[in-house]
Amino acid sequence: MTEHTRIKGRSAALRIENLDTDQIMPKQFLRGIDKSGLKEGLLYDLRFDAQGQARSDFVLNQPSYIGASILIGGSNFGCGSSREHAVWGLQQFGIRAVIASSFAEIFYSNAMNNRLLLVTLPPEKIAQLMDDADAPSRNTVEIDIKEQSLTSYSVQANFELMPRHLKMFLEGLDSIGLSLTYQNDISKFADQHWARQPWLREVAAITHQRL
Repeated sequence: MTEHTRIKGRSAALRIENLDTDQIMPKQFLRGIDKSGLKEGLLYDLRFDAQGQARSDFVLNQPSYIGASILIGGSNFGCGSSREHAVWGLQQFGIRAVIASSFAEIFYSNAMNNRLLLVTLPPEKIAQLMDDADAPSRNTVEIDIKEQSLTSYSVQANFELMPRHLKMFLEGLDSIGLSLTYQNDISKFADQHWARQPWLREVAAITHQRL
């Protein structure tokens, strides 16, 4: 259960306001028909120069932040197009949580439905977390999902999750898994629906057979 209730790891600060999904996952990495290979595309133009060489001044390329699992971001994180690949790329890279003062609405839904934890805190707390992240000796963040609390070297704060999102994280469910927890209710509703309107059942199949 600890795996589902706590996230603890090194943090890295991305001091970029309005970081959009095209920056998080550039369009050239959206050509596949599955989720593979998205780790390589994450923040590509920030991580690499025009020749494909790693930018030494970018935080996630620096030795102290290799393996960082928590990002501290600027406001309106994840704005732009509604590409779910941005979330999948962050997860494949090893990011388990993003903390910012605000998130784009569609990105927020995509992330939480895929169990990438997003934590919203006031700007002053974000500034403190970024300062902590910049110091390798104090850049560890621990998040207690069940208690909805966060602790770093300088910050102790609480945050709020919607009840369904909290249930998903605590029980290890994505949006499909959450829906399946209501399978009995869904089946009961379907049975009642067909009992009331049996002529609507399998209309397409029956019509196809007749044709």
